[in-house]
Amino acid sequence: MKRTLIRNASVISVDPNIGNLDRADLLIEGTKIAAVGPGLTADGAEIVDGRGTIVMPGMIDTHRHLWQTVLRNIAADWTLSQYFAGVRVQLGGHFRAQDVYAGNLAGAYEALNAGVTTVLDWSHNMNTPEHADAAVAALKETHGRFVMCYGNANDEWLPVSDKPTNAADARRVRSEHFSSDEQLVRMGMALRGPQYATRDVTRDDWALARELGVLISVHVGDGAWGRDRPVAWLADNGLLGPDVVCAHCNSLADDEFQIMADAGCSAAMTPEIEMQMGHGWPATRRLLDAGLAPTLGIDIATCNSGHLFQVMRTVLLVERAFAHAGAARRGEVLEEQLPLNTRDVIEFATINGAKALRLDHRIGSLTPGKDADVVLLRADGIEMAPMNSAAGAVVLAGHPGLVDSVWVAGRRVKAGGRLVGVDESRVVGLVDDARDHVLSRAGVEPGGRFHPPRY
Repeated sequence: MKRTLIRNASVISVDPNIGNLDRADLLIEGTKIAAVGPGLTADGAEIVDGRGTIVMPGMIDTHRHLWQTVLRNIAADWTLSQYFAGVRVQLGGHFRAQDVYAGNLAGAYEALNAGVTTVLDWSHNMNTPEHADAAVAALKETHGRFVMCYGNANDEWLPVSDKPTNAADARRVRSEHFSSDEQLVRMGMALRGPQYATRDVTRDDWALARELGVLISVHVGDGAWGRDRPVAWLADNGLLGPDVVCAHCNSLADDEFQIMADAGCSAAMTPEIEMQMGHGWPATRRLLDAGLAPTLGIDIATCNSGHLFQVMRTVLLVERAFAHAGAARRGEVLEEQLPLNTRDVIEFATINGAKALRLDHRIGSLTPGKDADVVLLRADGIEMAPMNSAAGAVVLAGHPGLVDSVWVAGRRVKAGGRLVGVDESRVVGLVDDARDHVLSRAGVEPGGRFHPPRY
């Protein structure tokens, strides 16, 4: 059994029984975390010098459309309506299976490079069975941890859709690729829900997902699309439960948050996209007030970064701005306690995400016995030194360039600031070729000059 001992690091464990430790060690044995604490010894272990570093759990992204990495930044200046018109109407149908493969491969490696060891992949461009196979193959190739949420073909997605999901292919994907739920890449379902499909189709989609016994992710409350009480309708039809992750939630009615909490649902926030696309303000406080544990996601690379450091900063600072503005309206000044601290948002990006994906028994904290999904960041350079708060440094100054090493289930997938065994030029070439094909077939000129009409 391979053993790795990280020595003398600043440890953010996200385990209340361990806490945050200065100059502590972490021992990995095989795929598991064996011990965390000062002065550990391990005969024959590979020693990693952790001086000047921060060690934390792998981050968990609960909502990302990896296939859209092919369209990175194309929607930098688009509205939500233009996004639907551009990505769904003009571009999505032109993706070949190899283009989905390229997007998933590049997006998955981007996540791992940034210390995001687990991603819920909302894979909703499954135009043929070959597209689904390509999406799965790319994720498995990277050795990261993923919940591959099988979604609809492009022409099944355009709202409000009365087209059924390809149930036969979903069953095939489950049996061929995901016969075990113990592997790093697991299956989920990306369901359109009542905002984007008819009521009858929505009921059928839920029945299929529950037949397959997989996690369900659904968009609710994303701007104008979400003001028709989608969560209340799902509850009235017996479709909510602990297996449902509700993405966005910005424009839900106040009582729908309690409905979610009562049903045991989880919530995925993607604050950067939500503000860019007009979904509404991040629902952080409304979720917390209902007793829900917020989780974080990137959403889409079409107009967003690919790392959770920036998302943690965004949700923290927006919530603090709201608190300051509320105090000012009352003629007060916040003097002692801010509404969120940096440790809170690290929990959003780690253990809360693990709970949402029903994986908190395996990941989300540096707890002995859990899988060794571990991130080591350099904190001894000009950007981070001197380090006075490890949590503050991660949230307020962290970025992918500081991620030195990443382990997934004990396997080192990044070391010395580089992905291990990855031909990055090949990956870039694949995603460039995919972009060129899709845009060419759609008659779109690359270079930031494509502005589709509203949907």
